[in-house]
Amino acid sequence: MESIRRLLFLLPCLVCLLTGVACPVLAQPTELPSPVADINTEAGSQPIPVGDSGSETSPATGQSVVAAPGGNVIPTNPSEAVAALKWWGLPFGLATLISLWFSTERLVVLRRARVIPRPFVERFLHHLREGTIDPEEAIQLCEENGSPVARIFAHGVRKWGKPSVEVEQAIIDGGERQVSEMRKHLRILNGVATVSPLIGLLGTVWGMIEAFNGIASSAAMGSPEKLAAGIALALLTTAAGLMIAIPSLIIYMYLSGRVDRLVMDMDRLAQEVVYCISAEALHERPRVKAKGAG
Repeated sequence: MESIRRLLFLLPCLVCLLTGVACPVLAQPTELPSPVADINTEAGSQPIPVGDSGSETSPATGQSVVAAPGGNVIPTNPSEAVAALKWWGLPFGLATLISLWFSTERLVVLRRARVIPRPFVERFLHHLREGTIDPEEAIQLCEENGSPVARIFAHGVRKWGKPSVEVEQAIIDGGERQVSEMRKHLRILNGVATVSPLIGLLGTVWGMIEAFNGIASSAAMGSPEKLAAGIALALLTTAAGLMIAIPSLIIYMYLSGRVDRLVMDMDRLAQEVVYCISAEALHERPRVKAKGAG
């Protein structure tokens, strides 16, 4: 009889479920105790009050904690980022100044019009081809111009009338000095691009150490913003290092390519000088003139 009564009791519920109608038996509200209320009642504490200014009172320490404006822990503009970096901003600022200074200096120094001035090169090579200039005048023109390509020409002119091997070797020696002079400050840009991420990595490790120290302290367990400060420092230092290193590496690669192109052009022009002032060229020049006159 008991099983029949239970079946009769569950039969309406089964019909309601099959037809999609709400069952009045299952729809009766059941009151459940609130876990938050039980926790507050058992601990004997009060809910955390929130003031108008966004400050919260920590139940563990009883101190007022002011939330960051807008709820952001990581800065969203440059001024806030610099303030959040604190003394870490000094090495990053120094690296930025070094990169800007030497990038600008190399862009000015490695201008094509300064390294290979076209009017001087065309006039100088024209005089050599026509034979209308002597060694003393050629050296004087090179010294007056003072450009890197003029200094290379001067090394070759000092071997005027020597075999082409000696003239070419003198030009190679002078060219190596000029190339080294053009590349000397590029190493600094490469150093900034290499060291800046390492400084950022050091700041990342430092920030994570601060975060774990906050976790280890009992006072910080109720203040997530203290833990977030270390993580924010780690992210900011990493971002600052990459923001300095990436442009420095790009400008270094660009200037290195410019130096390589200038070296190739100077080498081509220096070969023309060798063909004009070497002993072989001077020996062939009277025959060419004689054939032209005949």
